[in-house]
Amino acid sequence: MRCRLKLLMILSLLPLGVKAQQAADSIVIVELRGGSRFEMVWVAGGDFVMGSNAARGVKVHYDASYPEHLVQVDDFFIGRFEVTQGLWREVMGDNPSKFQGNDSLPVEQITWEEAQQFTVLLSQMTGYRFRLPTEAEWEFAARGGMRSKVLPFAGCTRKTLDDYCWYCVNSDGHTHQVGGREPNELGLYDMNGNVSEWCFDWVGEYSPDPQLNPRGPKRGDSRVLRGGHYNSISSACTVYDRGWYVPSGKCELYGMRLVMEVEKDY
Repeated sequence: MRCRLKLLMILSLLPLGVKAQQAADSIVIVELRGGSRFEMVWVAGGDFVMGSNAARGVKVHYDASYPEHLVQVDDFFIGRFEVTQGLWREVMGDNPSKFQGNDSLPVEQITWEEAQQFTVLLSQMTGYRFRLPTEAEWEFAARGGMRSKVLPFAGCTRKTLDDYCWYCVNSDGHTHQVGGREPNELGLYDMNGNVSEWCFDWVGEYSPDPQLNPRGPKRGDSRVLRGGHYNSISSACTVYDRGWYVPSGKCELYGMRLVMEVEKDY
């Protein structure tokens, strides 16, 4: 094991076979040998209404959020912050980002394929299973999980968005250090704006039927991006808005957030 884990609110170290009852309301701090550290927030699984009926017929991009449908997700850990340039450099050995000068800036100009490679290498370095979030996991976490206030943005309304989000109104046309705005109900930062975050799924139309741990279509042309970015208008930063891009494409608007899997008790 080439990393060290710390648990806030729990005295013992987190074992690989962590159980849900052990990790409730916890933050796992992962420290790599080179000095990088990052925080993973426990998200208790549950049911939620994914998507938005209000988005129907607005524009092609927003219409993709229709229809609302019931989804259930299992427990997981998700990154408290977007992956930073410092963490990316320690794992991958380079920094592809356009906006540099601070290791706490989110990494950007990464393809979906490179993001996948990052999770594989990080898993090998730590012995824990990291991956990209599914689109359903991302939206559940953005909405605050089981603590959700059913708000259109992660943790806030349109009136208070400037306090929670780096977007076209306040970003000055560039990314900002992660954690610089207010967090949502789960303590997750930058779920609105800063950089759009790659998800695992191929993009596809939603089904109105209830779903359990959906992972998107089996094939496609583009992968999902969530959360909006520093140049987005407010409506593109909602918890339900969906973006997408080819998995081999890169852009200074696109970054990533980690998920760490929880080993099942069955």
